[in-house]
Amino acid sequence: MNDSQLLRYSRQILLPDIDIQGQQKLLDSNVLIIGMGGLGSPVALYLASAGIGTLGICDFDTVELSNLQRQIIHTNETIGLSKVDSATQGIHHINPDINVIKLPERFDEKTLLKIIQKYDLVLDCSDNFSTRFAINKACFENKIPLVSGAVIRMEGQVSVYDSRDATSPCYQCLYSYASEIADTCSTNGVLAPVAGIIGSIQATEAIKCLLGLPTLMGRLLIHDAKEMLFREIKLKRDRNCSCCGDGA
Repeated sequence: MNDSQLLRYSRQILLPDIDIQGQQKLLDSNVLIIGMGGLGSPVALYLASAGIGTLGICDFDTVELSNLQRQIIHTNETIGLSKVDSATQGIHHINPDINVIKLPERFDEKTLLKIIQKYDLVLDCSDNFSTRFAINKACFENKIPLVSGAVIRMEGQVSVYDSRDATSPCYQCLYSYASEIADTCSTNGVLAPVAGIIGSIQATEAIKCLLGLPTLMGRLLIHDAKEMLFREIKLKRDRNCSCCGDGA
């Protein structure tokens, strides 16, 4: 760690749970963020500012005016650019030292399995169930921790699924394929700061997971922004789950 990095991360290094050793671990980490929208934006900015050394950012879409209400990594000047190019600019504006790997494609399950193998942790910031199921399966099969978040209207939720721990549930233990619904932000709307709240929690959980600190594994955190309430639901591994169950 050079003098510039010591100064940049000084307030974080002061934390006993991080210190210089923890900060170096973050700098050496490789993290994949899937989705550069309302959740991926704060996730990428906070992980970059915290000093995650390599960020893989995955999104096949381009920036539109309607994105800017909640996707804070993008700007008026980047409308029309691919989201990964726009997000790279935002990341480097806040921390030019971060190595960014741009993945501007839509991936099938087979390709996703290969890509995920290169990373220490994955953050699911996507907006549909089919993608979430594919990410969950790839993370489970590669034994890579997954931080999953979702927002809609004035509500959000987040949890950590860590298949390195035999007791951890996976995302599919919570939502089976049969539960897939068509609710999206484009059809139901979303309050901008709610995406920021959930994305910030995702970034926090990712950093804690990389440092070996306690996480939300086994707990689903649900946020009701209208009433400004948080509540938790305990999650258990479903031994009949078609992804992580005993017979899978």
